[in-house]
Amino acid sequence: MGFNPLDHQGIPLDRQLRNWRELDVEPVDPDHGDPYTKCRIIAMNGIEVEAILFSHQFARHCPDLDVKRQLAEVRYIEQQQQKVVNWLLPGLASVLETTISYEQVAVDLTGWIARHEPDPYLRQAYEFGVLEDFDHLYRYANLYEMIEHRKAESIVDGLTEVMPGRPTKFHHRHPADNVREPYDRSTVNPLSRLHALTITAAEQQTMNFYMNVGPQYMEPIARRLYQEIGLIEEEHVTHYESLVDPGESWWEQLVTHEYNECYLYHSFMEQEPDPKVKAVWELHLNMELEHLRIACDLMRRHDGREPREILAPELPNVLTFEENKQFVRGLLDTQIDLTTLGTGYVRDAHERFETMQEQIHGGEEPPSEQVMAQHQELFGREYRVETEGEHPDAALRERS
Repeated sequence: MGFNPLDHQGIPLDRQLRNWRELDVEPVDPDHGDPYTKCRIIAMNGIEVEAILFSHQFARHCPDLDVKRQLAEVRYIEQQQQKVVNWLLPGLASVLETTISYEQVAVDLTGWIARHEPDPYLRQAYEFGVLEDFDHLYRYANLYEMIEHRKAESIVDGLTEVMPGRPTKFHHRHPADNVREPYDRSTVNPLSRLHALTITAAEQQTMNFYMNVGPQYMEPIARRLYQEIGLIEEEHVTHYESLVDPGESWWEQLVTHEYNECYLYHSFMEQEPDPKVKAVWELHLNMELEHLRIACDLMRRHDGREPREILAPELPNVLTFEENKQFVRGLLDTQIDLTTLGTGYVRDAHERFETMQEQIHGGEEPPSEQVMAQHQELFGREYRVETEGEHPDAALRERS
C-alpha cells in the first residue's frame, strides 16, 4: 500500500515551534553537493512561499476570527519552514549561479510533471512552458560565462542540457493569450490538482526572485536580461494559475495546499542523498501531516464536505528530479514554433502576437538576443552543453 497522509499522525502543532538554534541550519555545499538537492530546496521554498501567501489571502477574505487565528498559527510555523528550507542554499553561490539552478528546476520539474500528467490539455500547457524555461537557462548560462567567467556545466552537472529552446524573444505574448482553460474540479484527477499547484508555486517563486534580484547587478546587460525574463515569468504564472478551477472553495484549496506539501516533502525525503537535508524533509513532513489534519477539520466544519472526496486515496508515486533530456529534445523537434491564441496553441504568428512583439521590442533586439551577441563578440562562440548530440532543430544548431 502507498502512503496516505490522512492515515498518519504528525507532530502536534504546539510542539512545532523552533528556536533560533534549531532554525540555524547548515547550508549545502555549492560545489560538491548533488545539483538536484539544490533543485529540491528551490522547489520546496516556492511551495512554502505559495502556502504562506495563500494563507494570507485566505485570512484577508475570512470574517471568522477563530479561523484567522488558526491560519495565523499554522502560517507562522510554515514561515519557519520556509526560512529553514531557503536558508539551506549556500551563501557562497552568486545570484547568477542560483538563477541557473532556478531554471534547472523549471526544466526538470516541469518536464517530469508533463511526462506524468494524465490530462492531455494540462500536459500540453506544461510541454509548452518547459521549452521556454529551457531557453532561459541557455541565456543565463551565456550571461554567467560573460560576467563570472565560469561555466554552467559546473552547476547543472550534465543532468540538464544547455542549448536554445523556443527563443525568448518570441515568449512575449498579449496577456489575453496567456490565460488557459481551467480543469473541472468535479472530474479532475487528484494528481492534476497537485501538478497545477506545484508548477504555479514554482513559477511564482521564480517570478518573485527575478523581480527582486535583477536590479542588484551593475552590468547593464544583466539588468536588462533579468527584466525581460522576469516579465516572461509573469506570463508563466498567469499561464499555470489559470489551469486551476476558480470554483474551488477556500477550504478545498487549503486542503490541497497542505496535501501537496505532504506529497512533496515525502517525495523529496525518499530521494534525498544528503542526510542533513533529508532530515529536514522528514521533520517538515511530520509537521505538514498535522497541518493537513487541521485543514481537513476546517473543511468539514465550514464547507460541510469530506476531504477524501477531492484527494487521492494515497499519495501518487514520488515526484522525482531526474534527467529529461530525451523528452525535451522531442519537444524541441515538434513544438518549438508554437505560440498561443486564446486558450489554445497555434503555429503561425497572428495579429495580436505580432502587435505585442512590435510594441515590446520597439524595433530593436531584446536583451535575450543582445546577451548572445555580446557573448559571441567576447568568446567567438555560444556557450552550450549538448551531451546528447547536435540540436534537434537544424535552424538552431550552432554555426562554426
